[in-house]
Amino acid sequence: MSEHRPHRITFANEKGGTGKSTTAVHVAVALAYQGARVAALDLDHRQRTMDRYFENRSETEQRRDIALPGAICEVVPGGDIDSFEATAERFGEGADFLIIDTPGRDDPLARHAATTADTLVTPMNDSFVDFDLIGQVDAESFRVRKLSFYAELIWEARKARAIDRRQEIDWVVVRNRIGHVEARNQQRIERALGELSKRAGFRTVKGLSERVIYRELFPSGLTLLDKGHLGELGTSHLVARQEMRTLLAGLHLKIPQENRAELEPA
Repeated sequence: MSEHRPHRITFANEKGGTGKSTTAVHVAVALAYQGARVAALDLDHRQRTMDRYFENRSETEQRRDIALPGAICEVVPGGDIDSFEATAERFGEGADFLIIDTPGRDDPLARHAATTADTLVTPMNDSFVDFDLIGQVDAESFRVRKLSFYAELIWEARKARAIDRRQEIDWVVVRNRIGHVEARNQQRIERALGELSKRAGFRTVKGLSERVIYRELFPSGLTLLDKGHLGELGTSHLVARQEMRTLLAGLHLKIPQENRAELEPA
């Protein structure tokens, strides 16, 4: 086994439609823009959204004869944990970060990827439907009643890592699509997340708002960070780019100094 192990960032949520793959791609590209060497594994061999995004990005590079920072990506077709780890070791060779995008469903490899992450990112829409993945609230008071099975799984994994004297999993819940949530409901979710974070041991950061631009960029594989390749951007797109920078800062990821480059200002 190689002495150098890339920092694993796993994007995991057993619910679909939370912007998981979009967030994963943007984080991967943002890290690459800062000089990091990034590899990516897509565990959703059915939809393979992240892999398709990077395929589209590569085709745009060839079509426009340009070079874009990004990540090498491979789809993991399934299999057991040992074969997955062999793939992760081989594919992460020489990388600073290994991005793992998991399917939006309960899956044995997805659980393994989540519980062996260095940074676990759980994107969620700001609704109690999505909140139910990590905890249950009282129907009248909206106070947290108990952790969900998923939150207990991560909690136990964090404890096991601490016992092994390894670095703990940094669990980050990313709140996507906040802008379209009714104010009172948003405050209730914020209070519930604050209460649950103390019990489950995660941090919360603001993620990506609901914007059409994210869906429009998919066919080209471009991201909001690809300044100079997107044409004229409106004010909302510039705000979205700043959202991405804020999210990346909130993940507290360390770029090796010898590779580090600063993201261009918005």
